[in-house]
Amino acid sequence: MRLSLCSAAGVMLLMMCALYAVQAATQPEAETGMATEAEAGTCEVRLLLVDGVTGEKRPGLIRIRTDDGEIVPVDGLLPRGQGLREGEAIHQWWAIVEPTSVRLPQAELEIAAFSGLETEVSSQTVDLRKRTQAEVTLKLNRFHNARRAGYQNANTHVHVMKITRAESDRYLIESATADGLDLVFVSYLERANDDVNYTSNGYTRSDLNALNTDHVHFDNGEEHRHNFTGQGQGYGHVMLLSIPELVYPVSIGPGISKTGTDGIPLRRGIERAHEMGGTVIWCHNDWGLEDVPDWVSGRLHANNIFDGGSHGSYAHSFYRYWSTGIKVPVSTGTDWFIYDFSRVYVPAPGRITPEQWLHQLEAGRSYITNGPLLTFAADGHGLGEDITLESPGVVAVKGSAVGRVDFERLELVRNGEVVASAASRPQGGHFVAELDISLDIDGPCWIALRTPPPFAPDDPRFVSHTPENEYGQELFSHTSATFIDVGGRRLFDTDAGKLLLEDMQQSRPFITEKGLFDDEAEQRAVLSVYDEGIAVMQRRIADASSEE
Repeated sequence: MRLSLCSAAGVMLLMMCALYAVQAATQPEAETGMATEAEAGTCEVRLLLVDGVTGEKRPGLIRIRTDDGEIVPVDGLLPRGQGLREGEAIHQWWAIVEPTSVRLPQAELEIAAFSGLETEVSSQTVDLRKRTQAEVTLKLNRFHNARRAGYQNANTHVHVMKITRAESDRYLIESATADGLDLVFVSYLERANDDVNYTSNGYTRSDLNALNTDHVHFDNGEEHRHNFTGQGQGYGHVMLLSIPELVYPVSIGPGISKTGTDGIPLRRGIERAHEMGGTVIWCHNDWGLEDVPDWVSGRLHANNIFDGGSHGSYAHSFYRYWSTGIKVPVSTGTDWFIYDFSRVYVPAPGRITPEQWLHQLEAGRSYITNGPLLTFAADGHGLGEDITLESPGVVAVKGSAVGRVDFERLELVRNGEVVASAASRPQGGHFVAELDISLDIDGPCWIALRTPPPFAPDDPRFVSHTPENEYGQELFSHTSATFIDVGGRRLFDTDAGKLLLEDMQQSRPFITEKGLFDDEAEQRAVLSVYDEGIAVMQRRIADASSEE
């Protein structure tokens, strides 16, 4: 009898266990009391970002804070600060490209979100203290649509390191999508010993094209460079974009490669990129020596500023060339990882190829920004389009800036001087400024629009700090120059020309002293680049003097 009772109890126990298993399989773990240690005290929250008007889902960035302001990490989403040093504001944000379920603390939380540069910040306070499941939909108010206006943007300078290939794929796609980038150039570079950790060096052009999505496209490049020491100034760095094969040597000289000599100028790699149909962009503001002779001799297509450093201001990187009539299109990127919203916009109605996008940049139809979005027209001409007047007259200039963060004012610059400005004003959850003036033109000049310039440590003309964007970076925006020719003459400021000439002349003895050359032929090959630029500028100064 005892045996039969035990058998019956055993059967009953088995039936109860089976029933519990069925119930557990059909109920959320939080409700069955079987929550894992990681899930205890959390709420499963489905997060969704949508357009405030159309209701269509949107990618973007979210930040979650407790009621005392502490940032809540969001497991499962891409941290936007991946690869970057701790303490930066970017670490407060996570990328969300699709509706996603995450686990958050059972607490009262503030959830804020935005998408790229074109929406206001939307936020909600949600009380999850007694909840195991919730859904949060954030409606994003869009105040600008660059694509609809016929513009597409690109980050022209990106590398990633010290992460796996799978992590890199995810990082590039999700960070670029959340930030609202249309095109990203991921470039190869070499540095002795360190480059074993450069994940981006493992991508071929076809690998990058395979990452393309409906939101963002990728293309290739190479950072071709020279330094006299590991980090010190040398001939400089250039991006060679959309090239079918690498240009060798990728890095020149023992300062970077710990082998060879300093006997190869950047010019040789630049010429090879030209032969392959590539685009050549000077990097890092005015860092390096060869930028002046290469611009004077017409070998470069655009100039990056604020791509991984603040060395050099607008005046150094652009104004000194524009004042001698040299068309230097503005461009920008971020170098290591995508740490800022930095991008360059060009006219691009409809889907275009990277090569077509670059041709617009080369033509000078561009503006750069990490926040304020610009429009510009002068006598019906768009960005970077030159204007010809038969005699002095008046040019109608219209421009605007719009941004999520208060950029303070919009400025019209002529020949390096601010000639008109308009203060920003709040409009809903963003800021706007407009200019509409008749500008008297008494001679050849260049004009451009900008918001206040960020701090430049080596230029006393730019010593103020601008407001910071959500990633903690100082705001900037600037159009390429529109040249206004009068009576068949383009602006040529003789004093600016003499300064460029002096720059090239001073580079020669510096190179002779610092450079390591196998023989005189190597040294001549480098110095000939500067000799050509010197001769070109001397002729231009002489021609300008004869016309006075």
